[in-house]
Amino acid sequence: MFGFREAGVLGASVALAGGLAYLIWNYASSYGENKPEMRCALQSRPAESSGTQVLVLGLDGAGKTSLLHCLATSSLELDLQPTQGLNALSINREDLQIEFLEIGGKEELRPYWKKYMPRALVLVFVVDSSSPQLFPLAKMLLHELLASDPHLPLMVLANKQDLPGACSITDLHDALSLSEVGDRRLFLISTHVKQGEAELSSGVQDAQDLIIQMVCDRR
Repeated sequence: MFGFREAGVLGASVALAGGLAYLIWNYASSYGENKPEMRCALQSRPAESSGTQVLVLGLDGAGKTSLLHCLATSSLELDLQPTQGLNALSINREDLQIEFLEIGGKEELRPYWKKYMPRALVLVFVVDSSSPQLFPLAKMLLHELLASDPHLPLMVLANKQDLPGACSITDLHDALSLSEVGDRRLFLISTHVKQGEAELSSGVQDAQDLIIQMVCDRR
């Protein structure tokens, strides 16, 4: 079971202060090791899958690929090439299958984002918190996606928190207008994937636990 490790998680479907601890505690759960299977491709229509799908999106360079590997495998691997198309990692655990699906964030790939939204049980949107000049574009693209599903659970990962000058999650919450995303489960979590660390950061661990719990709740 994970606890409220640090002030790096905002549960924004209730008041940011009063409801925070309850939201995190309510999703507490424990899981074993993951055994992923990797597939890479790009399709023009939603992938047909009998499993559950966690859609991982964000602008190019936000750190999606490294975070995806951490979330799906619980291990650090830093020498990963940016995704040029689609990157999928499948986890099979007893009666549960979770498919993490990442689509590249370059402008020519963004039209594919909406095509995969109908298959998503959870949307994970990754933002480079050290690049505030990109926040307006990230905000616009995120809200366009959310308009297609008013109840889809959303997790925003404020990534690269280890870099100097990284924006706080409170400031990022305001910059992305997350108070305007409607009636949905919403989590904003600070994350980083840093070379030399022996284990995943607490934010990545919290995100992993919450994603699995949300997928289980929506099955």
